Amino acid sequence: MKRIFLFALTNIAVVLVLGIVASLLGVNRFLTANGLNLGALLGYALIMGFGGAIISLLISKPMAKWTSGVKVIAEPANADEAWIVDTVRKFADKAGIGMPEVGIFEGDPNAFATGAFRDSALVAVSTGLLQNMTHEEIEAVIGHEVAHIANGDMVTMTLIQGVMNTFVVFISRVVGYAVDSFLRKGDSENTGPGIGYYVTTIVMDIVLGFAAAIIVAWFSRHREFRADAGAAQLMGRKQPMINALARLGGVHTAELPKSVAAMGIAGGIGQLFSTHPPIEERIAALQNSPN
Repeated sequence: MKRIFLFALTNIAVVLVLGIVASLLGVNRFLTANGLNLGALLGYALIMGFGGAIISLLISKPMAKWTSGVKVIAEPANADEAWIVDTVRKFADKAGIGMPEVGIFEGDPNAFATGAFRDSALVAVSTGLLQNMTHEEIEAVIGHEVAHIANGDMVTMTLIQGVMNTFVVFISRVVGYAVDSFLRKGDSENTGPGIGYYVTTIVMDIVLGFAAAIIVAWFSRHREFRADAGAAQLMGRKQPMINALARLGGVHTAELPKSVAAMGIAGGIGQLFSTHPPIEERIAALQNSPN
């Protein structure tokens, strides 16, 4: 309930900030003079910005199952599956969250957590992870994913993405109208947006979209350090998480579908757009932590 309230409050805050800034800068008068209603634009930006992010969050769990080929463990078929389920349950109880669904997917070493609600999420580990790590290292990885859920990272990432999307939609259209008005100055038959508006909006959507992606990726990298620390706390010591990260740094890790990549345990290579910090930085952060 707290996160739902935060989500709604953030939506309102974004619209209020955009409206106040537009009024202070006189953008509202400019837009009105050029046939664009500021309230309608704010509403459109809000719906487009948060709509896609909310839908993505709500369908994240079924999409993850489908795109990754996750086999949910309804009833453990062997000792390994029973151990994985028990490990997730142990950490979920310790973290104070509801028991997530537990699944296994085929692939190189990796794992992820996803889901719209912290009490009904999904934790999935790959067959490669189970085959290449010790039980203690696997426990650390599972603890990392449970920490993501306990920290509310799925909802937080949706909030950040929604805010970024809203600003992109709003700013690109304001700039589009400004450019179009300049290009069509003196046009007595100016009855609506022209080609300048559409071209500028598309270009600004792309440029600002890249900038927004960099900001979202930066926040995602910050979250990984918190989840690593959370895993160490759940296990009672940090060495297993350090060992797990070192192991991941020495093997080829599976590339997760985009919908769950930010919640995986292993990272990418493009620093600005990477959702995970370099393994070396994560190990160093754990080694330098007080506990």
